[in-house]
Amino acid sequence: MDISWVLGIVLLIIGGILFFVQRGQRQRVKSLQLARDVTVAELQRLAADIASEIGGGNWRDYVKLRGILRCDQPLVSELKQAPCIHYQMSVTREYEETVTQQNSEGQTVRETQRGSETVASNRRSVPFYLEDATGRIEVDPDGANPDTVKALEDFRPEAAGGMIAYGGFTRVVESASGDRRTLGYRYREAILPIDQRAVVVGMLSDRGGNLRVQKPTDAGHQFIISLKDEDTLAKAAESSANTAFYSMIGCFGLGGLLIAIAVLT
Repeated sequence: MDISWVLGIVLLIIGGILFFVQRGQRQRVKSLQLARDVTVAELQRLAADIASEIGGGNWRDYVKLRGILRCDQPLVSELKQAPCIHYQMSVTREYEETVTQQNSEGQTVRETQRGSETVASNRRSVPFYLEDATGRIEVDPDGANPDTVKALEDFRPEAAGGMIAYGGFTRVVESASGDRRTLGYRYREAILPIDQRAVVVGMLSDRGGNLRVQKPTDAGHQFIISLKDEDTLAKAAESSANTAFYSMIGCFGLGGLLIAIAVLT
């Protein structure tokens, strides 16, 4: 296949990915604008009024709240062992291996290359409360992709005995074999810490008689849990959307041009 065809198709695929990226970022901005700005006390009063008039359990609203992240029984992150509401961790094996290949002159050569592979990854969340000056409300983070802060990034040389351990994490690993030699393991972890100021945008529900913010059922409404303020969130999302949009246009334009050249030649 002509190289122009290959490059053209690759650029069109990248353009398609960028289309969804920019759309997601614009939905984020729109979600911040659409969500009703409320306090916990306002929601509690509205819930009481609605329950007295038509009964509880069916109220839904798209809301935006600001407050402090609280949790009575926080998680302990797997690597850093830090109290948190959410964590995501990964352990990556870094290695060297000797490969045999042909160079540009057709000669067979052996060279050492570096590579990596993920040997473990995990993410966990726990329900928490958002507390403002007027009260606190439960948040169910299921389905959210919350903003996090880096808690750990550490590299340790290969451990002896076929066992690696870090914090609360342990794993039996295979010994190196053949031309591949393990250099060590890289440990990464990011967390959503407790007792931090945050913005939460999501669907309010009074199902079961309890007020709770959770993932919206409307696909156009995003579930946002962020340590950034809403102005910073909106500006970052708008900037990312614009960058992705113009990159998308460039990929579609250049990809189409390369395919047209391949067809004509």
